[in-house]
Amino acid sequence: MNPLLERLFDAWTAVNDLSEMENRFAAVYTDPVRVNGTDVSLSDLAVRARSLHRAFSELRAEVLQVVADSDGIAVAFVMHGLHTGAYETPVGIIQPTRSRVQIRSTDVLTISDGKISAIWVVADDLGTLRQLGWQPVTASR
Repeated sequence: MNPLLERLFDAWTAVNDLSEMENRFAAVYTDPVRVNGTDVSLSDLAVRARSLHRAFSELRAEVLQVVADSDGIAVAFVMHGLHTGAYETPVGIIQPTRSRVQIRSTDVLTISDGKISAIWVVADDLGTLRQLGWQPVTASR
């Protein structure tokens, strides 16, 4: 696997010291990093990662496919985890279900001076919610 991707997935899945997450991210990302067109600080990125770790234990990444050129990498992957904590989502907080989940994503990474400077993320958020038992609210007539 590409060494940058190895560091990237290590940064997101390592749980030995979540307080060091921002430092691990600094080795992989520029500060700020542009995510889906919006600048995100490493501090904010670390908050997102800590939230993921609070919701899911046993996180690991399975890389499905990588396409790379001189200034970018596209990677399709699945994060596997066990839902053991409250998961904050746009539709509300989902309490722990103890379900094993697969979080599917495709990230297109722009590389500048050896670090990720921009990311376009396409994630299957609905698929993750459905694995956790979420159902859309239907209006009664």
